[in-house]
Amino acid sequence: MTAPLLSLEDASLAYRRGERPAVDAVSFAVERGRSLAIVGESGAGKSSILSMLLGLRAPTTGHVRYGERDLERKDRSLMREFRRDVQCVFQDPYASLDPRRRVGAIVGEPLRSLRLAGRAERADRVAAALARVGLPADAARRFPHEFSGGQRQRIAVARAIVCEPRVLLADEPVSALDVTTRVRVVDLLAGLVAGGDMTLVMVSHDIGVVAELCDEALVLEGGRVVERGATSDVLGAPRHPYTRRLMGAVPRLP
Repeated sequence: MTAPLLSLEDASLAYRRGERPAVDAVSFAVERGRSLAIVGESGAGKSSILSMLLGLRAPTTGHVRYGERDLERKDRSLMREFRRDVQCVFQDPYASLDPRRRVGAIVGEPLRSLRLAGRAERADRVAAALARVGLPADAARRFPHEFSGGQRQRIAVARAIVCEPRVLLADEPVSALDVTTRVRVVDLLAGLVAGGDMTLVMVSHDIGVVAELCDEALVLEGGRVVERGATSDVLGAPRHPYTRRLMGAVPRLP
C-alpha cells in the first residue's frame, strides 16, 4: 500500500460554538492515483469536508494531513506547495469564472499567482491545458459568456490542471450541466485520472457519476462516516441502512 497523499484524522468542524458539528470525527485517507467519492444528502457535511481538504477552514479538532505533514495555514512554504499540488473544480461553471477576464487570464491565474511561469511560458501552458480539455487555443482570447455551460466547466477544469496538480478536488462538478454535457465532462475527468498520476476526491450526490469515476465511495450521514469501501461494493451491496435508503432513492427506468 502506498502512503496516503491527503487525509483527515479524527477531524471535526463546528461553525458555531456549542452547535452540533457539521463534520464529526471523520477519518479517511486517499492514496496517490486513487479516486474517492464523498456521498450523502444535502447537509451531510460533504462541502464542509471539502473546505477542510482545500485548507479554507481549519478543523475544530483533529487534523488535515498532506503527505506526512499537518496542513498548517501559517506555514507559508507548505501552503505554497499545497496550493500548487491541490486544485479544485467547483460546482457552478457560471459562478466560478470571472466574467470580466479573458479565458487565458483565468486559466493562467494559478501559474501567475504561484509564480510558476513567466508570461511566455504561461501562454504555452494555458494553450496546452485548453487543448487537454478539448478547447482550441483561440479560446484564450474570449470571455466566459461566449461559451456554453459545458465549455465553461471545461475551462474550469483547465484552470485546475494547468499547474499539473497531484490532487484534483471536485465539488459536484456536473450537477449544473445538462445530460449530454455531463457525459462529456465525466469522460474528461475519467481521462485525467486514468493514467494514475492524478488523485481525485469528488463530492457528489450523483450515484451514476460516482460509479463511473471513483474507485472508492465514502458515505456521510449527519457529518459522520457510516460506510466506506470499493464503489462497486458500497453501491451494489450497501451494508448500512442509510446507504440502502440512498440507493433506494435513485430513479430507475421502468
